[in-house]
Amino acid sequence: MKVVNFSLENGNRYYGKIDGERFFIGQRVPYQGLKGLMNVAGSPAQKYDRAQYRAIHGFWADFMHPTAMAEGALFHTLNTYDRALFTFSFLQYAAHVPNGDFVVYLRSLLALSQARDYFPDLTLQNGRICRVTDTGVRPLESDDSTTGLQDYLNPTSQEVEDTEIVQAAKFIHWVQRDPEHRHVQVAVGVAHFKEKMKRYAVQYHLDGADDITCLLVADIRHQGRAKGPVIAAALASSNPQAALLKIGETSYPERVATLKREIKALTADGTFGRRRYHLDSGEFALN
Repeated sequence: MKVVNFSLENGNRYYGKIDGERFFIGQRVPYQGLKGLMNVAGSPAQKYDRAQYRAIHGFWADFMHPTAMAEGALFHTLNTYDRALFTFSFLQYAAHVPNGDFVVYLRSLLALSQARDYFPDLTLQNGRICRVTDTGVRPLESDDSTTGLQDYLNPTSQEVEDTEIVQAAKFIHWVQRDPEHRHVQVAVGVAHFKEKMKRYAVQYHLDGADDITCLLVADIRHQGRAKGPVIAAALASSNPQAALLKIGETSYPERVATLKREIKALTADGTFGRRRYHLDSGEFALN
């Protein structure tokens, strides 16, 4: 079992130690009257690298690259200060959505060999994340709620509690040191984008659409910066890609700038601009 020790230093920075190794957990930050942890600091080696996963996931490893860069790209990207209560991974999987990306991610993690070392009190039962207690096994999530899971990870957003520090430390230490954990993160991300693209292709008539347009729609929906009618209006314009890039440009200038930069780079190297999405196969194919 992994034992977490932590310390608060320089007023707002938490550091952890597991197996004698010291590492940064996160910075205490305020957010709209709430408080939590944030970790968006790391080295290039700790970031998602599409080239490492292309052999397994093909073009999908490239397709989600711009969104990963916009989300920080670090496998240990963390925030515990907003309504999700716990968000983690290079694509920022959020714990507040029933059957959502974080829930699927943690279910997959619990199947790994090191799961019992980091979370000995968690188990899967009937496909659900459960906690083993002195009084029995208690489900932490269902089709309708993840309240139990959120409470397990971070009891409140009113203050930074020991619980969220310890749980965050476990996730960070595990993903930084276990390639299998990182492969799970990526596999969950690819599956998420594949599933969503099938829905978007129907909702926004993207069957046969080019890869850049599909990526822009997927990124808008991933972040949640616009709803269906706004996206549909952009797609119906004379220049859909330009219109899609305008969505959120005022409120999220850094994200849109990152998307533009990454799309330009992937287009220049021949990755983007040569494929179209086909709903019947659920895949992108060369023009």
